[in-house]
Amino acid sequence: VNFTEWDGLVRLCFSRKNKTLGGIFRNKNVLAMLQKNYEVYCSLNNAEQKTIDIKSIIDQTLEENKLKEKRSAKLCQDDFLALLEGFNSKGLHFK
Repeated sequence: VNFTEWDGLVRLCFSRKNKTLGGIFRNKNVLAMLQKNYEVYCSLNNAEQKTIDIKSIIDQTLEENKLKEKRSAKLCQDDFLALLEGFNSKGLHFK
């Protein structure tokens, strides 16, 4: 596990620990940050930068892991690892 990405995800999730993950990831500042992270990741890895819908990727990942209505304080490490893996597999990275 990349510690920088792990740290970025956990910091984001616990910025407002009693908020649901769906609420945290729908925040416009979080969406802008993830869009920028995607662009930086693509440029650093010489990957083709596609136009992606960040909101739908987030919703899909949270639904797949059944975490959309869960709160960060109630999750275990395995839930965060699954969430990080889900985001990374779809091209979203944290820093």
